[in-house]
Amino acid sequence: MSVTSEIIAGGDDDFMAVRKVTAAGSQLEIGRALAAEAAATFGWAPVPADPVMARARRAWFERNWPQHHERMRGAAEAAGVDFDDDRVHLDGLTGVPSGSACSVTYLRPSTTKEGHGLFGRNYDFFTTSAEEIFAALGGPEPAGPRPPMASRPYVLNSIPDAGPTTTVLTMNELDGCMEGINEHGLAVALLIADAENTAPPVEAGPQVGISSAQLPRFVLDTCATADEAKQALLGAKQYDLGVPLHYLIADAAGNAFIWERGDAGIEHIIDIDGDALCLTNHLVHKQQAGELPPDNEETLRTYGRYRTLLDRTGGSVMSGERLRATLDEIGFDATNAGHYPVRTLWRTVFDLDERTMSTRFYLGDTATGGLRHSAELTFGPGLLAG
Repeated sequence: MSVTSEIIAGGDDDFMAVRKVTAAGSQLEIGRALAAEAAATFGWAPVPADPVMARARRAWFERNWPQHHERMRGAAEAAGVDFDDDRVHLDGLTGVPSGSACSVTYLRPSTTKEGHGLFGRNYDFFTTSAEEIFAALGGPEPAGPRPPMASRPYVLNSIPDAGPTTTVLTMNELDGCMEGINEHGLAVALLIADAENTAPPVEAGPQVGISSAQLPRFVLDTCATADEAKQALLGAKQYDLGVPLHYLIADAAGNAFIWERGDAGIEHIIDIDGDALCLTNHLVHKQQAGELPPDNEETLRTYGRYRTLLDRTGGSVMSGERLRATLDEIGFDATNAGHYPVRTLWRTVFDLDERTMSTRFYLGDTATGGLRHSAELTFGPGLLAG
């Protein structure tokens, strides 16, 4: 077992301190290391569970996501509890809920200067605590000051003895992620599915299946291609506890799709049709691109950002440099965030041929309302890019 942990961007004087953890070994050992990290950073500990629910969850993971099942064994070791104790849940390695308002686009290899599939995303989120966020969404007022929800993100590089190596970026859930890539060149990113109608989550606790923030990690652990991801998701039990997300999933061969769940739990796959596939914060299966309504204060510019992505990625050769410029064009800073405290907390560009993830992190505002950020850092599965 090998584990390294280091601060790679930001620090005590910045909005965020970004930590990178690299763990190599069995999935059990990786799970033990991540649980220890979650306990140290977020104060994570196993939470009480209904015994029937806990047994059913373990059984589902064992059948459908054995990698996570083994990491839960490691979490039990880190917490000093019996893995078969039905009174507690052994995942959810976080201290706060999840969610995001973001922009993402995938470019087929045939349309890029590099000849590689490129996958770019802005992670746009609030600069406040979870309690303040949910108060703004109609929940109760916070009892007192708390740390910003996104102030301690992690880059997690997992190198298991068996199964694909993965590099993921997470805001706060060490057994889930907001985006990531595996050694096969499969990449995933999650986004809020309906910014205008988002409400605080239902406090129901973990359910059987994969949570919205675990879904990207499930795909990266179990799939090598977009087609495999479709089959895995159609066969998986999923839940969101009232904060629906949607996802863009793409592979190195030029295949990509959007995964959404709509009314009555109906699942929707929107395949790439052309040179690029774009996604922001409205349900694509409900809105045709040529019929998008105007934005308002509650939509977080989802329709405008979507139109810009379609315009910039259509009909011309793109490059990593142009993709970065487009993402910067539609990002959030103090000058355009409206009445919500939203910033682009990081910008990532995946090169699916190189299996790399290149990310620049938000460190604070400039005097003129722009973004102060770190240098762009490049990561990759295994030893490819550290």
